[in-house]
Amino acid sequence: MTAGSYTKLRWNLILITLSLSVVPLFTLGYVIHQQFSESYEEKLTSNLRLVVDNKRDAIDMFLNERVVQLQMLADMHSFSEMTDQSYLESLFDTINQSSHSFIDIGVIGHDGQHEAYSGPFDLKDVNYEGEAWFHQVMLKGLYISDVFLGFRNFPHFIIAVKRREAGRTWILRATIDSEVFTSLVRNVRTGKLGDAYLINRNSELQTPSRFGGKVLSKADLPRLQGDGEVEIIHWDENGAPLVAGVTTLAHTDWRLVVIENPEEELSPFVRTQSLVYSLLAVCALMIFGGAYFSVTSVVRRLRVADRERAALDAAVMQSSKMASLGKMAAGVAHEINNPLSIIRESAGWIRDIINDGELDGYEGVDDLQEATGDIERHVERARTVTHRMLGFARRMEPVNEDVDLNLLAQQTVSFLENEIHHRNIEIECRFDQDLPLITTDSNQVQQVILNLLENAIDAIGENGLITLTSRSEGDFVSMDIQDSGDGIPPNLLSRVFDPFFTTKSTGEGTGLGLSIVYSTLSKLGGKIDVRSELGVGTMFTISLPLSGSHFLVAQEES
Repeated sequence: MTAGSYTKLRWNLILITLSLSVVPLFTLGYVIHQQFSESYEEKLTSNLRLVVDNKRDAIDMFLNERVVQLQMLADMHSFSEMTDQSYLESLFDTINQSSHSFIDIGVIGHDGQHEAYSGPFDLKDVNYEGEAWFHQVMLKGLYISDVFLGFRNFPHFIIAVKRREAGRTWILRATIDSEVFTSLVRNVRTGKLGDAYLINRNSELQTPSRFGGKVLSKADLPRLQGDGEVEIIHWDENGAPLVAGVTTLAHTDWRLVVIENPEEELSPFVRTQSLVYSLLAVCALMIFGGAYFSVTSVVRRLRVADRERAALDAAVMQSSKMASLGKMAAGVAHEINNPLSIIRESAGWIRDIINDGELDGYEGVDDLQEATGDIERHVERARTVTHRMLGFARRMEPVNEDVDLNLLAQQTVSFLENEIHHRNIEIECRFDQDLPLITTDSNQVQQVILNLLENAIDAIGENGLITLTSRSEGDFVSMDIQDSGDGIPPNLLSRVFDPFFTTKSTGEGTGLGLSIVYSTLSKLGGKIDVRSELGVGTMFTISLPLSGSHFLVAQEES
């Protein structure tokens, strides 16, 4: 799997975990919130209906009491008594001592003329025959007017009752104290945006509104149904949600309007909602954090396991290749060594003849002597090459022996002399001559150096420099293998030891070389580091312990 595949797997697992935990959590929270919100809003609506009903009953009772008072006065007193000015004033004073609801009281004849009046205004000579309320009370017998200015020139409303007495019709009329009536409506207001007022059939204010204006101004309300029951309406005003309960009074066409701000009424719920949302957010963060770290840990372990398995597979593949190469090398060495032995024996036989003097006086003795030496020298060279090839290619059992890292590096370089010369690459060795011997498997270390050298040659291509530097560092010896190639991009540097990762073109590399190097050094108790700079080159540093204890432990564990 590639790095992108692991990242995709990690986020897929995180999303699955979140969908199986956070989504049900928020769904449950949403359902609870909806149920609680609906219940709370229903309770708010019920409370508003109850408040409107109670206040309507209180206002109806107030008006009914005033009507009954006037009807009792008209029924208990004759027209002659009520038109007696002193009697009327005495009666009005008595009523106000117990009620304080009337501003004035007057007796009006059937022709609309004020027959008697008690109050603060000069209305004794006023004739009401042309007033609308006069005709209403003469027609219905009882009339409660809308608020109007009238002859008093200030907003007020009246209650008037008709009385028939011995063929005479007269009207007892009283003006209600607006302050008393307004305070009765006003005390139902709640909250900073709460309001309560009365409107007539034309939506004109009959009592002042806290925010909507003065008496007789138009109330700004949504369209009302006016069905007589308590009507609940919702709307927004200046970005603030409002809810109103509206109902019609019993004795008039007035409607009582009680307005509340649901946000104020629902403030405990909003605080609880904010707390719940905060808890849900914290829970979601905890779930996300737990899922992220858990899944990341699992994917990291999976990645390590895949890397180890890939490295093991690569090592097995390498072992198989080396075993095949060893068999082939053994066959080649056997086939070559036999003719080389015959050639060497023949050359020795020729040298013996020359040395015995049997060819004295022969002109070509010296040339023959030189040719014999060349034959022996090249035979020895061929035997050395086949021996090296056989010793390197065979996958022998691990051997723990004393190794001179400098000498081992020089021998490895000699394997690549022809390719290095062909590519015009210079090898510079900066060996520490006092480098101590290390106890390890020389064959595996030689394979590590060979692999790194081949990578350096591939990185340079042609016309470059490879520098080998050895040194002692405490209980370890280290060797730098530095090339003058193009370098490795920083974003790829951390992946160079991953199995099957390669920067070479497709088909030019398996991506297993450095993974095998990393695995081999780990088994030997060593380590490898890499540093690279684009345009300058790359340097691999291998470190091996002086003692072979790490190697022995690794072999026992394997």
